[in-house]
Amino acid sequence: MSDSDGFTMPARSTPTRRNVIGAAGAVACGAALAGCGTGEPAPASVPPGVKGQVIAKVADVPVGGGTVIHKWKIVIAQPTSGVFKAFSASCPHRGCAVSRPADGLIRCPCHGSEFDATSGKCLKGPAGAPLVEFPLKVEGDGIVML
Repeated sequence: MSDSDGFTMPARSTPTRRNVIGAAGAVACGAALAGCGTGEPAPASVPPGVKGQVIAKVADVPVGGGTVIHKWKIVIAQPTSGVFKAFSASCPHRGCAVSRPADGLIRCPCHGSEFDATSGKCLKGPAGAPLVEFPLKVEGDGIVML
């Protein structure tokens, strides 16, 4: 860079404030876009302290409905007789607590998102991702988190 007298300014060895802010913005945007993902469920990570625990009784989870275990923020559904599913009870949109399953749906009362009680798939937004599913098994009359 030179001025009208022909003086050449030395190159800057440190980035300008504008360059730093621009680079930070690009990194943040890239991270945000990477976080959008493909709508696939996040890896199941059972809440601390619940693994191996009986979290509900089979008799407490109605067929075609379910229940919310507030202690561990887990929703248990029984979409068909003898089939039990466990999902995060936090809506992926803004983290609101979802309601207990009814009519094959898990609903978020905050913004109206709806999820399939069999798969956790988001059927109606604004949530753009499914509920996280947790592995479980039935032992006798109890539902146990794996």
